[in-house]
Amino acid sequence: MYPAEVVAPMKEDLTSVGFDELTTPDQVDEVLKDKDETVLVVVNSVCGCAAGNARPGVKMSLENDKKPGKLVTVFAGVDKEATDQARKYMLPYPPSSPAIAVFKGGKLAHMLERHHIEGRPAEAIAENLKAAYDEIV
Repeated sequence: MYPAEVVAPMKEDLTSVGFDELTTPDQVDEVLKDKDETVLVVVNSVCGCAAGNARPGVKMSLENDKKPGKLVTVFAGVDKEATDQARKYMLPYPPSSPAIAVFKGGKLAHMLERHHIEGRPAEAIAENLKAAYDEIV
């Protein structure tokens, strides 16, 4: 478990642009079982690729005509139960931090695992997500 003062700015990096923070399994279920919504889920983390690539890439991806209607985040290593619940919806993909998933009608439609994020610039992540939004939303 990471100290709250360490993760607060990392959480705020996403919540400040409209992401809802999910901290319980019930909150995850409520959002991801919604069949009428397109949902972007970010598994946030303290690792360098989350700060340097994932979070900036996700924020850039929202500068698109089409984008998910709901933006949510769980924080790996902090909200363990919520993160574990979100990862159940991401199966068959193995647990990954960070990770970015797009759900449409309650089903996983697009997934970026850590190995898709690590070592790639934020712009490439944003372009990948924008293409997914254009196809899915």
